[in-house]
Amino acid sequence: MNTELLKFFFEKGLLVDKEVLDLFQDVNDSESVKFIIEKIKNTTNQNVITKTTLDQNKETVNRVFLELPQESQKSLETFKIKFGLSIEISKEISLESVGKASTDKQTDKKHLNFRESIVNVKERPKEIVEKIEVKNFVAHFKNRFVSLRNVLQEHSELNNLISINKISEGAQGISLIGMIRTKSITKNKNIILEVEDLTGKIKVLINQNKPDLYKQAEEITLDAVLGFKGSGNKEIFFVNDLVFPEAMLPERKRSNVDECALFIGDLHFGSKKFLKESFERFIEYLSGKVPGTEKEVSKIKYLFLSGDIITGIGNYPNQEPDLEILDLEEQFLGLAKLLGKIRKDIKIIISPGNHDCVRLMEPQPLLDEKYAWPLYDLKNVILTENPGKINIGNNENFQGFNILTYHGFSYPYYAGNIAPLVLKNAMNTPEDIMKFLLKNRHLAPTHGSNQYFPLEKDPLFIEEVPDVLVSSHTHKCATSYYNNILIISTSCWEEMTPYQEKFGNEPDHCKVPMLNLKTRAIKILDFE
Repeated sequence: MNTELLKFFFEKGLLVDKEVLDLFQDVNDSESVKFIIEKIKNTTNQNVITKTTLDQNKETVNRVFLELPQESQKSLETFKIKFGLSIEISKEISLESVGKASTDKQTDKKHLNFRESIVNVKERPKEIVEKIEVKNFVAHFKNRFVSLRNVLQEHSELNNLISINKISEGAQGISLIGMIRTKSITKNKNIILEVEDLTGKIKVLINQNKPDLYKQAEEITLDAVLGFKGSGNKEIFFVNDLVFPEAMLPERKRSNVDECALFIGDLHFGSKKFLKESFERFIEYLSGKVPGTEKEVSKIKYLFLSGDIITGIGNYPNQEPDLEILDLEEQFLGLAKLLGKIRKDIKIIISPGNHDCVRLMEPQPLLDEKYAWPLYDLKNVILTENPGKINIGNNENFQGFNILTYHGFSYPYYAGNIAPLVLKNAMNTPEDIMKFLLKNRHLAPTHGSNQYFPLEKDPLFIEEVPDVLVSSHTHKCATSYYNNILIISTSCWEEMTPYQEKFGNEPDHCKVPMLNLKTRAIKILDFE
């Protein structure tokens, strides 16, 4: 890095991390580097620019890059490559290869770049191939802690950060970052937590006489990673303020192309209670056969199906009497026939759920080609894992929308165990569960809220903040915003079941949220 840039950073009061400097190592255009770094500083109001800062503001960096003259963009080509590899990590293959025979259909379906509308699927997680042992879970939780700690360290409120083993007697005005080991309420109605980091553990007390703080603490879930401000000693730490990792975006982006995305889930095709007539009306609408809707329908380019697309077999005791189709392959075949009627310029993005006969451990892999081969044969279908990370609508002048799909298998745990969510009967207000998880920056922070595969890098940690978080599983339709992130929960295409009735669920049927990527207008289509 040349002395001109170092002098510029010094004069501007900027501390730029070595990892960031390495991104610009081979760049000779100092003015463009200054421009990018200063824009990041102005956007984030931070004087310390780290790799995490870039991770959290990727869209801003990309937008700033596009603001540069073409000559400057060419001179920064090396930076662009490094930036893409280290932050975005996505792959594409062209439509030309889609029609060709392939020995690995899963790979072909996974990364597709369509000419009419762009869909990029992020790289799938790498799984552990050896036998799962305790050490895998230990590594999983350690790496999750480090990832969330890195996010929290960027919060300016957490000043004077120290590790637990460095707390001295009577320490005042310090901050800790730790994972919640236990949570209980004392006889005096105070909340007491056992919190640990990589150096040790400590008891943390939240006093009931601080009502605002106490209300926040009621939302704390086990295994979450939080920041604490306060004072104490090696025995106990008294909290004055809580800091959650928080997923947030600086702005709500808009596409430069007038196109729309639809979101559905929980079809449960193959069930006797599948609402086939309603779904066929939906397909007629997509085909432009409903008078007066032709202009609106022509803008629809993406259809997301976020799990439980079939009803499956053996998902619960005595399921067989509820099945219209008793063969798993026939369920996929019947669904593929319906989806095959949809216009071919609409890209159908499908991720699995707990009914789709893939493993329950998350992340769930692509649908099993042995049974779901009819979906693999549909040229406009794109299969993703659960969770799925997809970018749609990107072009030369727009970075696209980042969509995070998660079926929502962990949601009942939080609806039944976090006091504020219990009071809201949150299985009927899924947007509140989704906000809670965005606040914790994790789709299933508590061990036991889901079954998971202990990967070294936790795929349920929300590393890259999405523009849209989409879920199903609750059978409730809802849209909302949290820190500029659009939340969408889908309804179902199955009549009320005894199971839902038993738990007091009140499902919404055949409602389809439609998002206009250019105007951000949200419309709920109703096919019930």
